[in-house]
Amino acid sequence: MTLETRSTCPYCGVGCGVIIESQGGEITGVRGDPEHPANFGRLCTKGSTLHLTASAAVTRQTRLLQPMQRLVRAEAPTAVTWDTALANAAGKFAQVISDHGPDSVGFYVSGQLLTEDYYVFNKLAKGLIGTNNIDTNSRLCMSSAVAGYKQTLGADAPPACYDDLKHAACLFIVGSNTAWAHPILFRRIEDAKAANPALKIVVADPRRTDTVEIADLFLPLQPGTDVMLFNGMLHLMLWEGWIDAKYIAAHTSGFDALKATVREYTPDKVAQVCGIPKEDLLEAARLFATSPATLSLYCQGLNQSSSGTAKNAALINLHLASAQIGRAGAGPFSLTGQPNAMGGREVGGLANLLSAHRDLANPDHRAEVAALWGVPSVPGKPGKTAVEMFQAAADGEIRALWIACTNPAQSMPDQATVRRALERAEFVVVQEAFATTATCAFADLLLPATTWGEKEGTVTNSERRISRVRPAVPAPGEARNDWSIAVAFAQRLERQLGRTFSLFPYETAESVWNEHRESTRGRDLDITGLSYAMLETAGPQQWPLKEGESTGRARLYEDGVFPTPDGRARFLDTVYKPVAEAREARYPFSLNTGRLRDQWHGMSRTGTVGRLFGHVSEPVVQMNAQDMARRQIREGDLVHLTSRRGSIMLPARASAEMGLSQVFVAMHWGEEYLSGCSSNGTRLAGINALTTPAYCPTSKQPELKHTPVKILKAELPWSLLAMAWLPDGEALAAHRALQPMMALFPFATCVPFAGNTQGAERSGLLFRAAAHDAPDDALVEKVEALLGLQTADTLRYADRRRGQRRSARLVRRADGGAGLEAFLLGGDTSAEAWIATLLREELPAQSYGRLLLSPGSKAPVAVQSRGKTVCTCFNVADVAIQTELGRCTGTADERLAKLQGALKCGTNCGSCIPELKRMVRAAPAEAEAVAP
Repeated sequence: MTLETRSTCPYCGVGCGVIIESQGGEITGVRGDPEHPANFGRLCTKGSTLHLTASAAVTRQTRLLQPMQRLVRAEAPTAVTWDTALANAAGKFAQVISDHGPDSVGFYVSGQLLTEDYYVFNKLAKGLIGTNNIDTNSRLCMSSAVAGYKQTLGADAPPACYDDLKHAACLFIVGSNTAWAHPILFRRIEDAKAANPALKIVVADPRRTDTVEIADLFLPLQPGTDVMLFNGMLHLMLWEGWIDAKYIAAHTSGFDALKATVREYTPDKVAQVCGIPKEDLLEAARLFATSPATLSLYCQGLNQSSSGTAKNAALINLHLASAQIGRAGAGPFSLTGQPNAMGGREVGGLANLLSAHRDLANPDHRAEVAALWGVPSVPGKPGKTAVEMFQAAADGEIRALWIACTNPAQSMPDQATVRRALERAEFVVVQEAFATTATCAFADLLLPATTWGEKEGTVTNSERRISRVRPAVPAPGEARNDWSIAVAFAQRLERQLGRTFSLFPYETAESVWNEHRESTRGRDLDITGLSYAMLETAGPQQWPLKEGESTGRARLYEDGVFPTPDGRARFLDTVYKPVAEAREARYPFSLNTGRLRDQWHGMSRTGTVGRLFGHVSEPVVQMNAQDMARRQIREGDLVHLTSRRGSIMLPARASAEMGLSQVFVAMHWGEEYLSGCSSNGTRLAGINALTTPAYCPTSKQPELKHTPVKILKAELPWSLLAMAWLPDGEALAAHRALQPMMALFPFATCVPFAGNTQGAERSGLLFRAAAHDAPDDALVEKVEALLGLQTADTLRYADRRRGQRRSARLVRRADGGAGLEAFLLGGDTSAEAWIATLLREELPAQSYGRLLLSPGSKAPVAVQSRGKTVCTCFNVADVAIQTELGRCTGTADERLAKLQGALKCGTNCGSCIPELKRMVRAAPAEAEAVAP
């Protein structure tokens, strides 16, 4: 019997509702919840494959299923009981606190925790221990948005909602690749444009991303110049008389100072600094100010900056100056990056906040929270934020770290410092669902936590909407809910510290949430009218929702009154400042990082699904083709990518997205997928070995969107490529076993892949490496063994003198033919394309035995690649799409409809639609180019 459970997707801040299907205690399927107001049944590629990440095989190979303890960090951990684990943790933390004070410990938590989890951790640190050293990976994505809202509108509260897309006349999307980062919200943008073709969409971004495909105006500004752009737009609004003087006078303060500042931001200056035409700057200002309703959407491009708060505030200044706020279709709308970044802000789960949007620096707010919690006081000393916390641990100031539901050994900038911190800390606890993250290797104590499909609680999405998260299946092994782990630890720590009162009486997630609810009484996010029961019967609700009210508020500030002392919004006098580290002759490129369409964060979850690697299969550095030509870098050449902090190696790929002197590497590639060893023996730790820890002085959010780098062609003449289909339930374990070997090469990648050409999805692994000289045979043999190439039926060729090595294994198929099951090419990998196609497409291989073992062999005519995956849902590649487009006639919309009818691509989640539209537009041009 199949059971159905309503819950919420654990990925981005859109907050999509899902219906989880389960049978016999296992999750068997997932679909979008048609009644959830965030997505109305739609899911993106990541959400629609959630059930695959929760399979029994994935759980067995990747999950942390019991408490594990290391007595020596270099050794493997051993299993212990929960009582032993928690007693050891409480004893160690109590000792450190007793010897060095409360500020010698720190907690680093996550925007993927539930609100109830967040609340307990916040109370544990600030109420029980008496330290404000608790911060979250939301510091890396949303803290500039928080600071920008508070400094201008008075509270951390996005004033708009998703329905405003239907009412907007102008959408201003800046610093957000919405098409990939928030795919279901982008579907709603496409719907709004289809319903109202007059809707104007402006996109400002250094990259020409998929989001630009829907734009009427594209502003390819230089990295970090957003404040210059916004101030230049305000300059033109003033010059052209496009501001709303009455609104400014009635509802705002501080405009005169800003007006004096933007006088210097002339169109000539702005165009030069931002790298955009003056005409486009004028058009952007006109559309923003004069449209009946302008809605701005923004994300990490504004937030992840050393001027992040100023960028957010400068954009909000435009809304205030033109009265584009407080009504349908208008307002500054920050898109949260994680599923519960908003919930963490609500409970004060950052080093500078307290419960219910209270400020740590405010003594009255500290007194209110102390009274609510029943403690003498809440400490007033500012806590360490994310970058500061790991620097303090590296310096020996913080001696014990508790890390929950996040992977700082992959996601934090300046990995050398982060790893030094994890190594130097006396005691590191990692509370985690997955045993595969890089941070787990640094833990003295590993505590198994529940994850999606097993958790109980609430999350808040980008539009202030609170949704329930419900368990569909029991927790596997000995995993426990995050809030209950924190409570059990806190109760033991209370006894160790000699506390005579108990702050943690909670027995259910709802009892935690009820206390959080009470903390909001009278605050801007008042939810005293909300309950678990209402969420059960009435569905997800937006805050505020005060006691006595039956529904939440969709939009804020409709009355022009703001939560400031005088009720007025405040213009912030924003001054443009360049990026923290400027490009120079030694480091002439600007490195940008960001998301891929089908992956999430460090890929501890999405990395378990081979099909999600179809769209982007391996890590690369994207470059402008002209930059590559000037440096004589060919497609696929390995290059050294070097910043002031470190160096990694990656294949180069020409990309039309990139402007001159700009490069892009996806944020997801940590050492689990991209690794190597430098000449001095230092292990290279993914893309964040390069990124800068410089941060905004107000929000403390690091500048992950700009790092100066240099690029040099790498000279590694010996290369290796191995690919294999692996038995069901073994690919992820093999991946983990291969990871230590990656560090033995100067460059190595190891990524999953999948296929379903024979009717059932199969899992495989790709291992790629390069070196100056051929490695020892023993190392290559270990790779072969893990990929099933050390069997008696494996075909082999080796020439040690030339450094050549080949192996291949063919298996008999049901149709009587033979298929390539695994292969390794060492030394000469020029036959990669056709041999990899032979394996991936499961083509007949019985006639290619000798060619498989012959260095320099040419591709047989019969072996043709299906190309790159475009549609993940239906496994449709670009070759099939281009072939079908050659048969389609009519307008672009008609051709797209015919394409979708024939191949089904883009008819499920829709994530590939921007790419499909680009291919439709390109096809006639290609046809004309070859016409006689």
